[in-house]
Amino acid sequence: MRHYILIATAALMATGAAAQDAQSGSHNPALKDSKVHSVAAPAKGHSSFTESQAKGRIAKAGYTGIGDLEKNDAGAWEGAATKDGKSVTVTLDYKGNVTAR
Repeated sequence: MRHYILIATAALMATGAAAQDAQSGSHNPALKDSKVHSVAAPAKGHSSFTESQAKGRIAKAGYTGIGDLEKNDAGAWEGAATKDGKSVTVTLDYKGNVTAR
């Protein structure tokens, strides 16, 4: 009987460990990967990026000459930058997506 209890306990522990590994971290993270995505419109929501982190993400998307950034009414970082020789206004949303206009 003791042998069966030990086997059952070991099986339960192994199942619990596997479940934790499959779901480690946040279930719905704002930033799913380190890749920078360009989207048509920024997602609405307040960004938790610092200004320096936002500048880094914008630079990673290929923009240069990034000026001072300010949070807009939607909570996203916004400012002037240059890409392909054109001056644009860039926005970094809370998900890390970059948009330009």
